[in-house]
Amino acid sequence: MRIAIAGAAGRMGQAVLRAAREEGLEVVGAIEHAASTSLGRDIGEIAGVGSIGIMASADIGSALLGADVVIDFSRPEALRSLAAVAARAGVAIVSGTTGLDAAAERALDDAAAKVAVLWAPNTSVGVFVLAELAKQAARLLGHGFDIEIVETHHRAKVDAPSGTAARLADAIGEARAGLTRTTGRDGQVGARKAEEIGVLAMRGGDVVGDHSVHFLGAGERIELTHRATSRDLFARGAIRAARGIVGAAPGRYTMKDVVGAAAGNGGAGSA
Repeated sequence: MRIAIAGAAGRMGQAVLRAAREEGLEVVGAIEHAASTSLGRDIGEIAGVGSIGIMASADIGSALLGADVVIDFSRPEALRSLAAVAARAGVAIVSGTTGLDAAAERALDDAAAKVAVLWAPNTSVGVFVLAELAKQAARLLGHGFDIEIVETHHRAKVDAPSGTAARLADAIGEARAGLTRTTGRDGQVGARKAEEIGVLAMRGGDVVGDHSVHFLGAGERIELTHRATSRDLFARGAIRAARGIVGAAPGRYTMKDVVGAAAGNGGAGSA
């Protein structure tokens, strides 16, 4: 499998490169935005693995030449252009970029008419399992439990709440309809409403990413938590996702397709 990396000089892009090298994959292109100070630099040297002969480039088309899949951890505005070029080139897309606007979502939908597209706010297999467990807990516990989601990230994260927290809320909503999301409380807000679900963000330090789902009942509570201690796990998950969709039919895929396929429950490989 030959991969290109979008957002290659960023922390996640570097992690993907290191993981790809560890797994013996060929990196054929590295994409950065036009104002990046990393343009023209060897992406291997940026990631600390030594020169690999691949330079960071703002030319998306050239960077995708020879790639089977592009793994993207960039920005929503960059993803829009990337999706269009990848679709024309027949290159599958795995994206973990968060904070997508409507235009970026449309770009992924348009690309999915031509190539396999997997977008996930979190490419950790553990977070996928957390979402499945939270959904099951919401279904089993019913309306007698209040639900709150708390996420913690490093001080430099620009979007809040995290895309992963929003995905967890969506998963819970699949099991318990009618929930109304709130992202903060201040002042005389009154008693908590039964249909409320809090999705609350904390920021500070160098926290890679913690997500907790709290189910609070009368006299008891259940807490489900995932803690990421290294960005490498997201990189490995993205590569696992890439392996899962390369060669798959055009369309939109999720981590459930990839994990389900690996577990023998269908998925991208059987699409």
